[in-house]
Amino acid sequence: MKTKILLGLMFALLAAISAGAAAADGFSQENAAWRAKRIAELTAPDGWLALVGWHVLKPGENTVGHAPGNDVLLPQGPARLGVATLAADGKVTLQVAAAVGATIDGQVARSGELRVGGGAVKPTLVACGTVSFFVIERGGKRALRVKDSASERRARFAGVDYFPPDPAWRIEARWVAFEKSRIIPLTTILGQTSPALVPGKAVFERDGKTYELLAIDEGPGEPLLCVIADATTGQETYGGARFVYAEAPKDGVVVLDFNRAENPPCAFTPFATCPLPPKENRLPFAVTAGEKNYRGSHD
Repeated sequence: MKTKILLGLMFALLAAISAGAAAADGFSQENAAWRAKRIAELTAPDGWLALVGWHVLKPGENTVGHAPGNDVLLPQGPARLGVATLAADGKVTLQVAAAVGATIDGQVARSGELRVGGGAVKPTLVACGTVSFFVIERGGKRALRVKDSASERRARFAGVDYFPPDPAWRIEARWVAFEKSRIIPLTTILGQTSPALVPGKAVFERDGKTYELLAIDEGPGEPLLCVIADATTGQETYGGARFVYAEAPKDGVVVLDFNRAENPPCAFTPFATCPLPPKENRLPFAVTAGEKNYRGSHD
């Protein structure tokens, strides 16, 4: 009888160990897959490492090209690609110079309106050779964001360093939806302020204490975004903030996987306009998970 009991306990223990090993293996595989996807997106021809310029448009005509003296100076390409005109109503149109083979949203064209992106709406993309640009809105102003797939920053990508993956940093937080979504001001690294839609907060415990993170709604189909700072910020991790994305809450639970805490675009290029964390998202402890400081150049 005792032998059967001991055998039963042994089999139960082995089953528990096997299940734990399988769960750990699954976590490792998922984490590795996320890292691979993250690097692929970062180093893509149109990824953040390709961002080389950010030019505010003045009212009226703005010349665009590679030659010195253009209002929007491109890193390479034709001496004069064309003229971007900012109208009083905020619309931006582009007139492409003669004999220049540029495309507007993939089609060869001589002129067209450049749509501003936002939410699920993609901006109109102008491309010529390795260079591309599109219109963004920041602080009530229109600007051209310029990318170059042949940028030196992309060619010299130094890789990403991480804290060791740890399942303990994958936290199931309680989702507290606000009765009405709040609008909070977010200040960017450039000192600009813009509104952010916050539908609720993630509440979790760490070392016996309760913490809350405000989550930003970036539009239909997009994951929630928590812009955070912690005791590693400015030391082991980027000084501005890190981003933690989370899928939509399910059954009142939102998963915060700090192993996927990532550097914002500003850690890789000086031409991004990244938000700083709201005061509610400044954690007093060290989040020793996710991406560390980028050791490559972002100047």
